[in-house]
Amino acid sequence: MEMRAILKSLREAHHLTQEQLASRVMVTRQAVSRWETGETQPNTDTLKLLSREYDVSINTLLGAPRQLVCQCCGMPLGEDSLISRETDGAFNEDYCKWCYTDGGFVYESKEKLIDFLLAHMPDPAGTPDAERREQYDRYLSTLKHWS
Repeated sequence: MEMRAILKSLREAHHLTQEQLASRVMVTRQAVSRWETGETQPNTDTLKLLSREYDVSINTLLGAPRQLVCQCCGMPLGEDSLISRETDGAFNEDYCKWCYTDGGFVYESKEKLIDFLLAHMPDPAGTPDAERREQYDRYLSTLKHWS
């Protein structure tokens, strides 16, 4: 779905007029109208306000142009409910809610995360733990949090 349709759909789902939304995000009604017709797009600061207003990620507002992946554990973040939040409630699109919570990281080290993965991830092939540990380490090392 295009950004313009997403913005209009969210506004209507929240039972807001263009004027009401404009007041909440400190723009003119005409600006909201131009977003919804696709003439213009909200700037970065306004996207943050819209994200809070609608309780959706900026990625969702943009039409999910990129597949978000937790930069700590590698889990796909296909739904906003999986994305972590900062202490002020803002989305942190880099991490899942299990790796980053209340403004801090859950796993103190990559080794602790790997220990958790070894204990909780299924292994139907019966791969030896040492080999699995090496595979996890190799993959996690490609993520921003561990690189």
